[in-house]
Amino acid sequence: MFFKEFEIRWSDTDANRHLANSAYINFMSHTRMAYLGLIGFNQKSMSKHNIGPVVFYEHVYYFKEAFPGMPVKVSLEFVGMSKDGMFFEFRHNFYDHNGKNFARCEMMGAWIDLKKRKLTGLPDEFLQVFESMEKSEDFKVLTKEDTRRYVQVPKDIEIP
Repeated sequence: MFFKEFEIRWSDTDANRHLANSAYINFMSHTRMAYLGLIGFNQKSMSKHNIGPVVFYEHVYYFKEAFPGMPVKVSLEFVGMSKDGMFFEFRHNFYDHNGKNFARCEMMGAWIDLKKRKLTGLPDEFLQVFESMEKSEDFKVLTKEDTRRYVQVPKDIEIP
């Protein structure tokens, strides 16, 4: 399992003086991109293939508060991917300096072709890397139906 360490800064807090929701999202994103960079998915390689990651959802579950100055460890688990690599799912856990789990996030995303602005499968070289990644015990092969697990439909308003 991959871990990234952070220290909670003043700018990571909200009006309640604990770790802000946006900081959780930023720490998770940084953890994912740090891991992807280690396995060869960086700005240069993604640019070469004209792809980028998009997030469908991030569901965060908060168990306990975290405060400034506190060291934080964020994990990354690979819990799902479609056969063509288009869809992916990760789980993050947040741990304090004693190893206590104070938050969890389940996130799902996909890869987008940045020219066509459409979802796309992974190029073979990336697909092979993802297929060789350590997988969680509950890893599953994702289908398009899995991406509809939490179906939400936009409802527009009329602007006068």
